[in-house]
Amino acid sequence: MRTFLKFIFISIFMTITIVLLFSSKSKNLSPQPISQEEHFSHHNLLLVNKELINKPAPNFELRDINGKIYSLKDFRGKNIVLFFNEGVMCYPSCWQQMIALTKDKRFEVENTVVFSIIIDPVEEWRKAIQEMPELNQAIVLFDIDKSVSKSFSMLTVPSSMHPGLYPGHSYVIIDKNGVVRYILDDPEMGIRNDFLLQEIKKINQPTN
Repeated sequence: MRTFLKFIFISIFMTITIVLLFSSKSKNLSPQPISQEEHFSHHNLLLVNKELINKPAPNFELRDINGKIYSLKDFRGKNIVLFFNEGVMCYPSCWQQMIALTKDKRFEVENTVVFSIIIDPVEEWRKAIQEMPELNQAIVLFDIDKSVSKSFSMLTVPSSMHPGLYPGHSYVIIDKNGVVRYILDDPEMGIRNDFLLQEIKKINQPTN
């Protein structure tokens, strides 16, 4: 009899233990809300240079491959995406990113212009276009003296493999009033159009 009662007691104890363990694991597996910063950190994307956010963007005047000048003030009324990157030396990642940005018509729908900013000499970029003709579709601006990259603090971002010398792989979103609204650094050098467009849609939403 005692043996039977002992067996019953042990069985009940084990059943309760298993239920509690399963309940605890299920609780831990349930999705928990995470902040935007935790989300980006999880994907190795970084929100950087926060001191520039919600402040007027540093002005710039840069030339494209044909010598045409593009300045911040010329694009008031449009959102602007600046893609700072390593240019010629960043093959194929940056090249593919520039092409993906250029081909994505969703930016036009959101009243947004996209500029890729590099510090290479123009002639070096001409050679890159010969290798990948699609690059000619992108609006590439030449920051040869690095002054614009410095003004946006793009030479010291975590993704820069040559800190102080080259930009990394970073995006700046400027709104229609010339205010910096978003800065994203991407050490993984991926195509981030979806992330950028999500932020632009938020900016475009009318405020009450």
